[in-house]
Amino acid sequence: MRRLFSWLTGALLAAGLASASAEELAIGNYGVSANGMPFGVALHKGYFKEEGLNITGLISSAGGGTSLRNMLAGGGVPYGEVNPGVVISAILAGADLKIISDNVLTVAEFVWAVKPESSIKSVKDFKGKKIGYTNPRSTSQALARMLLQAGGYTEADAELVKTGGFGEGIAALDSGQIDVAAITEPLWSKVKHKYRAVVVASEVLPPLDNVVGVTTVEMAEKKGDFLRAVIRARRKAVLFMKSNPDEAAEIVAKEYKIDLDVAKSAVRNLVTSTTKGVPYWGEGQIHMEGLKRMIEAQRSVGAITGEVDYSKIIDTRFLPDDLKALK
Repeated sequence: MRRLFSWLTGALLAAGLASASAEELAIGNYGVSANGMPFGVALHKGYFKEEGLNITGLISSAGGGTSLRNMLAGGGVPYGEVNPGVVISAILAGADLKIISDNVLTVAEFVWAVKPESSIKSVKDFKGKKIGYTNPRSTSQALARMLLQAGGYTEADAELVKTGGFGEGIAALDSGQIDVAAITEPLWSKVKHKYRAVVVASEVLPPLDNVVGVTTVEMAEKKGDFLRAVIRARRKAVLFMKSNPDEAAEIVAKEYKIDLDVAKSAVRNLVTSTTKGVPYWGEGQIHMEGLKRMIEAQRSVGAITGEVDYSKIIDTRFLPDDLKALK
């Protein structure tokens, strides 16, 4: 009996330790937007386990602000993937956060589409038209402004219309409330047979950091090994997706609850996409030019105010040695 009691006590203790070490990651728009796909692949392929982690789930949210609240709430989530503008805005407001990895390096998931019969053929035809974006101070609003500039126009030359979301933007396009809708992957792969892309972001816009990996100052000091392992596991997933896009798409289809053909189209599109030589999914290395470019784009729509000291908000010590240098 004593031996049995001892064994049971040890088993319960081990189970308790395993439960205590279980962690979740906060991935903005996971299951909806393409940015978080590598995390789903890492989970299904067992890459987190290979790195000694017990990741029990990926916390999705409707936006970066919610992901940050998930991280900062009592005890917090150690690692999150968030739009850099949201992170920097929070830091400027006093949040103790650090950018520790650069995850999505371009906005290649964006296209701007019209109805098939539309006379709009390119950004040069945007003058006087109604261009949809999701919400004020959003990335889609900032990109709409950049597109107009690329066409030689200013915001006054067109009308930017808030739609409230990408799906809502398609509905607004169908009803004639807007002339051009911003659509992102994997939604674009689902509806592209019904619309015509007039602008593909990777062909018109420069590299712009889309999401970054972030942690709190407290977690950076307490969970350094955990953070390093998360970054390594995600890196394995990115490399796997590039070499095995169709198998990765099968995982994405299940995680995102979308048709396999849609997942294959979206994954293939993004793993082959480059914007001036820069891939969509990065392995973690910080791309400073793309980060600064996105911050200035966010500043243009009022999402960021105040000066940004990049040396104080970026911490590269959790990246693999070959990725620590800034690009």
